[in-house]
Amino acid sequence: MNLISLKFASVIAALLFSGAASAQYVWRDAKGGKQFSDQPPPASIPRRDILKEPSSEPRADTESAPAATTATAPLSTAERNADFRQRRMEQADKDKKAADEKAVAADKTANCARARAYQRSLEEGMRIASTDKNGERYTLNDNQRDVEIRNTRKVVNDCR
Repeated sequence: MNLISLKFASVIAALLFSGAASAQYVWRDAKGGKQFSDQPPPASIPRRDILKEPSSEPRADTESAPAATTATAPLSTAERNADFRQRRMEQADKDKKAADEKAVAADKTANCARARAYQRSLEEGMRIASTDKNGERYTLNDNQRDVEIRNTRKVVNDCR
């Protein structure tokens, strides 16, 4: 009984592994002969010469295959280098844009801090001196201080 079950198990295993043998590639080589393998054909074989793939049915009419199904050839060294340079330039542009945005954000933060400090100085009643268009120094009066406070509040509100 043990011998029969062993033979039965070996037959079942053989049947299971025979399915892998049907997963073959068939293609026409440069001389026109058919080649059979469980490995994909070399990249130098045009797509129209591949007669059978494991995931597809055998091709009856290989010459009438649409051009859209042709496989792309591997990239040459020059193409890979150009692609690398393109990706590197795009990354540099992204990095520059991120750095510019960071610098703008830092400038805005600093400007907002200065505006808040100026607003505190105005509201605390400190004497604020300025120069006119002739270069003469003067101190802000109450009306000028009120205008400055309103303008500074607008700036501070834009900071939020």
